[in-house]
Amino acid sequence: MRTMRNNKLYLYFTTLLILCSVPCLAGAPDERQQTYKDLETFANVLTLLQQHYVDEVDTDKVITGAINGMLTSLDPHSSYMQPDDFKELQEETKGSFSGIGIEITIRNAILTVVSPIEGTPAYRQGLRAGDQIIRINNETTKDMSLMKAVKILRGKKGSKVTITIHHPGEPSLHDLVLTRDIIPLHSVKSMRLAPGLLYLRITNFQTTTTKDLRKALHKAAKQEQIKGVVLDLRDNPGGLLDQAVKVSDIFLDKGVIVSTHGRNPDQDMMFEAHKGNGSVSFPMVVLVNGGSASASEIVAGALKDHHRAIIVGTVTFGKGSVQTIIPMANGAGIRLTTARYYTPSGSSIQETGITPDVVVAFQKPVITEDKPSPAWEIREKDLPGHLRNNGSTNKKAQHKKEKNEQKQHKVEQRLARDNQLRTALIILKSLNIARTTPSNKTN
Repeated sequence: MRTMRNNKLYLYFTTLLILCSVPCLAGAPDERQQTYKDLETFANVLTLLQQHYVDEVDTDKVITGAINGMLTSLDPHSSYMQPDDFKELQEETKGSFSGIGIEITIRNAILTVVSPIEGTPAYRQGLRAGDQIIRINNETTKDMSLMKAVKILRGKKGSKVTITIHHPGEPSLHDLVLTRDIIPLHSVKSMRLAPGLLYLRITNFQTTTTKDLRKALHKAAKQEQIKGVVLDLRDNPGGLLDQAVKVSDIFLDKGVIVSTHGRNPDQDMMFEAHKGNGSVSFPMVVLVNGGSASASEIVAGALKDHHRAIIVGTVTFGKGSVQTIIPMANGAGIRLTTARYYTPSGSSIQETGITPDVVVAFQKPVITEDKPSPAWEIREKDLPGHLRNNGSTNKKAQHKKEKNEQKQHKVEQRLARDNQLRTALIILKSLNIARTTPSNKTN
């Protein structure tokens, strides 16, 4: 057994080690003195754990837990990433990773879904923004850190994970078994809604987003003149700040896109649009909802404040803070909230989010069977024994026609299921009519 004298000596060296690792502490002399006392208290607690805890203590694990606690006490987005976690984060922004495809946060001490990523297992299973994750693999998420939750949810492709979900407004819990898959790399999807009217969806903001968006616009422009765009940012959890700025820059040719303000002057930045940077002038409608967060809100806020687009949908998530990733010498990293960002009008969206110009709540589609035309609209196809259309004698033209009909059928199905998209298309068509209608002049 150690003597009391040895214990005191150990405590002294532990305290000295911690103090020497912080050569310069910010603040007034009194504040620094208090910090030194707090560090001494930490060292005392660590020593007591090592000496008296019922089982042998893993010191590295305990200190890592203390660091995590320190950061998560600041806000839900600051966290400590161990080397493996930090490496996964870097892979996530550059390439693909295996998981279930959701962005999560901690809201009111409960692990909450910000949004599912389209096309992923979570999206296919019907997870939606605001869902609360109560358990993962039967382990309660109460007091579970974000990084731990992410680590459990990720895994090898084909492996399964069970999550217990509470949908707000519903009394019961639901167990969902999800099969992990590769989360898609491409973040931009496109679809022709009508002649000259293009639908663009950004699922998240990563290193290739701006390049992929330009490709989609260029491809559509080669086929026909673009007369309007619906930009869908619903359930987009955000991503890289620079990609949000560059995407906004495509649709703006002047003015502030976003500004950031932190405690230190060197964290204050302003990002502006550049004239001739691939700018376009067609009418735009942007779709948002409660799952549109962070980088999505930057784009929506910039286009709204510059009156470049009409925002349609529901109020966005309200994440108006900037996280800086700071690498550590041991291969770990710290995700630290360093600034707040503001829209061009100077408004912070933290907590409040972006309020759409036209508020349209999403309505679940009612599935109906195909029925013949009403009795007062009898057409040839409704007559008993009518002749079938046998197509065209021009096989190449017939194939092209069938392909276009298939695409149009998919568009119609999508519009039938999505009332917000239908509203956006109506607004976009109205804007085009207004642009092409000659103004009335009096002589």
